Amino acid sequence: MKLGLLTAAFPDLSLEAVAEWAAGSGFQALEVACWPAGGGEERRYAGVSHIDVDGLDEERARRIREVLDSRGLVLSALAYYPNNLHPDPTERAEAHAHLRKVIEAAALLGVPVVGTFVGRDQRRSVPESIQTFAEVWPPLVEFAAGHGVKVGIENCPMIFSDDEWPGGTNLAYSPAIWRRLFEIVPDPHLGLNFDPSHLVWQQIEYERAIYDFADRIVHVHAKDMEVRRDGLYEQGVLSLGMGWQVPRLPGLGEVRWDRFCSALYAVGYDYVVSVEHEDRAFEGSEELVKRGFELARNALRPYLV
Repeated sequence: MKLGLLTAAFPDLSLEAVAEWAAGSGFQALEVACWPAGGGEERRYAGVSHIDVDGLDEERARRIREVLDSRGLVLSALAYYPNNLHPDPTERAEAHAHLRKVIEAAALLGVPVVGTFVGRDQRRSVPESIQTFAEVWPPLVEFAAGHGVKVGIENCPMIFSDDEWPGGTNLAYSPAIWRRLFEIVPDPHLGLNFDPSHLVWQQIEYERAIYDFADRIVHVHAKDMEVRRDGLYEQGVLSLGMGWQVPRLPGLGEVRWDRFCSALYAVGYDYVVSVEHEDRAFEGSEELVKRGFELARNALRPYLV
C-alpha cells in the first residue's frame, strides 16, 4: 500500500508546491482537491481547487502528470465532496454538473477514482433519502462507468454543526445503509472511500466493516477520531456526535492503525491510504499543517510496505 494525502489542507499552495513537499516528506500519492475554481464553498476543508477541471484538455493533463511523475507520485483520486442530494434543485444540479466534470478529468488524467459524498436532505428520513438516491445516483454511476472511473463515497455522516442537524448531509454512514445503496446500484463503479474515524464514534467496528465490504473499498482515508468523554457526558448520544466527536490525525485518536492496516492486507487491498487532515490542533499556518502530516506519516509508515 502507498501512503498519500488529500491536498485540501493546503488551500494556499499550488499543486506543484504540494507535490514537491509531499514527495520530499515521504508521501507517495496525492488525492487532489477539485472543487470549482471559482470558489463559493464555505464549508471547512472544502472549496479548494488544485486542479481546475473546467476546460481541462490533453495538454494541461499532460503537464499535471509531469508534475507528479517527475516527483515519483501517483494521483490516487480526485476529490470533490458536495451534497449530491441537496434539497435545493439548483444546488443539486450544480453539484452534479461539476461532479461529471471531475469524472471526465479523472479519465483524462488516468485517475481511477473520484471521491465524493452521496449527500442527503438532513430533514428527510433514511428511507426517504434512499428513495431519492435510487432516483438520482444510477445515472451518475453510469456516467462514471462510461469513463472507466470508480466513484468512492466517503462514509462521513456530515453532522458537525447545527445547520446539518438533525440527519446530517451525507446518507452513506453505516453498513446497513451501504448494503441498501449497493443493492440499488450493484455496479462496482460505485464503492467506498473508507474512513474509519467516522465509525469510531458510532461504535461501529471498522475492522469488521473492512471484511464485510472488501469488494467495495476503492480508496481509503486515514483520519483518526477522539471521543471527548466530557462532551459525551454533557450532550449524550442523541446529539449525534456534536460536541464530542473530534477529528484527529492518525495516532492521536482511538483507531488502532495496526489492526486497521492488518485488515486491509487481509482482504487484499493494495492501493493508497490517504491522510485526510482535519485536526484543529495542527491548523493556522502552513508549518503546522505540514507538521500534522508528518506526524500522521510517522504513525502510519510502519504498517505500509
